[in-house]
Amino acid sequence: MTRLDLRLDLLGQALSRLREALAVPADAPLAVDGTIQRFEFAYELFWKTLKAVLLEVGVDTATPRDALVEAFAAGWLEDDRMAVRMLQARNLTLHTYDEALARDVYAEVPAFLALMDRAVASIRHRLAKTTAGEP
Repeated sequence: MTRLDLRLDLLGQALSRLREALAVPADAPLAVDGTIQRFEFAYELFWKTLKAVLLEVGVDTATPRDALVEAFAAGWLEDDRMAVRMLQARNLTLHTYDEALARDVYAEVPAFLALMDRAVASIRHRLAKTTAGEP
């Protein structure tokens, strides 16, 4: 197993944990806060995985925004606006806590999860093609 495979597996586990959090009814105690915490963790793994995969193909990125832009340019992210919104939501939840903001971000987490799932699938497909010797 390569380092990239390991990173993708760890990211897959984090996305599964986020999916579990979303399955908890929103009115359950700590559901919103717990889901946002798992989103923040998954997002960190996501952009750092993008950074590692991009570096593997010769593209060096320094920031989460750079990694998202380059992943979009590589065709791994299909919605650059949603990716930027995801970055903004993550930054908002990290630096401030407001109940209304938390609920707004919570409502967007399913779309963010879907975006990350599709990107991981795209990256895995690309890596499989590379391993098989395809361009």
